[in-house]
Amino acid sequence: MDEIHKNILQRNRSNLVKDLDPSKLYDGLLEKGIFTQDMIDEIQSAGTRRNQARQLVQDLETRGSRAFPLFLQCLQETGQESLAELLQNGAPAATPTQVVRPVIQPLPITSPVDGNKPGKDVEKPEIPSSSPPGGGKPRPGPGRVRRDSLQGYKMDASPCGYCLIINNMEFEPHSMLKNRKGSNIDCEKLERRFKTLNFVVEVRTNLRQKQIKHELLTLSKKDHSQYDCCVVIMLSHGTEVNHNRFPGAVYGVDGQYVPVQHITNYLNGQHCPSLQGKPKLFFIQACGGDERDMGFEVSPDEVEPSSGGMDDQTDAIPMSSSSDSLSMSDEPDARPTLPTPSDILVSYSTFPGYVSWRETQSGSWYVQTLDCILEENAATVDLVTMLMMVNNEVSQNSAKGLYKQMPGSFNFLRKLLYFRTQT
Repeated sequence: MDEIHKNILQRNRSNLVKDLDPSKLYDGLLEKGIFTQDMIDEIQSAGTRRNQARQLVQDLETRGSRAFPLFLQCLQETGQESLAELLQNGAPAATPTQVVRPVIQPLPITSPVDGNKPGKDVEKPEIPSSSPPGGGKPRPGPGRVRRDSLQGYKMDASPCGYCLIINNMEFEPHSMLKNRKGSNIDCEKLERRFKTLNFVVEVRTNLRQKQIKHELLTLSKKDHSQYDCCVVIMLSHGTEVNHNRFPGAVYGVDGQYVPVQHITNYLNGQHCPSLQGKPKLFFIQACGGDERDMGFEVSPDEVEPSSGGMDDQTDAIPMSSSSDSLSMSDEPDARPTLPTPSDILVSYSTFPGYVSWRETQSGSWYVQTLDCILEENAATVDLVTMLMMVNNEVSQNSAKGLYKQMPGSFNFLRKLLYFRTQT
């Protein structure tokens, strides 16, 4: 949308928020291609009529040059002529006599290096010369407010949201699971890191299966309407289970597990309406199976030295082993299948099927690396790119040791996610 139309909307924002009835507009906005169904769902999730109107006007400014005249048509077609006239008084003449449905194309995803380059127009090229195409905005720098758009999730609430950390270290004898030495170091790092990312962090330690479910249910029943994101971090042993979305499961200290799929379900749009359209992030530090990755030979210049040593442990179910210093957890699973929940990302410390390594003195390879990457890059780099950096660092740092590790994630986010760091 060009600056003239944006200024008209901004000057009349209070009147629009006060008098606009968004519910009458949704069908027309969808039919004319101004918004996608996902965008309309997000606007509806804002709550009250006023909040929906405010979000609608805000999102309208991010659309192309055809959005403003088509929006006026929607107002006229739904009996809101007074608002249409109010906006037309400050709008350029020449309203198209024929409705041309614009084609919505995905906005370009830029790398951090290209973050300040303007994006491409979302419209087709046959736009009238009197209406200059609206260019994509550069990604805001650290500390600036980021509006929700096709390019990035809104992440400027303060605090940004809740972060629940469940840290299972000491397991009951009948569970046949070894204690997880070094997990307290992981927990402290992640608690400190997500506080700096402006989250309200809650830590729960040594929970049984039913207690894990209770904490997740309590989190799902919180009111997240004033927040932009929610994070769940699981530090425990794991195992393989059947699934149709997310592989693996996490153990309680009683030896009973909770599938990762069930963990994510607590916060999906159906069970937690106030998180609809908002990113839900899950970080799982547990094994992906009992297979130990021996890796394959590469050229020396592709790897870096590893500091792995005799204190390395895994987070998997105990297996028969000649070494008492090793234990094991999560197991491999089948591929995820539809339906896939939106706005969810699950980051695993290891590839499904393989063990996840933890050093008793400095914590797990995955959490050590994740914490460092977030510290160095969260102010400027999106989350998915940072997780790719974690994958590379963990695989490189373990490359010269006996055993290897490869983190990975199941990403159903629809937009880029930039954390807002505290300065």
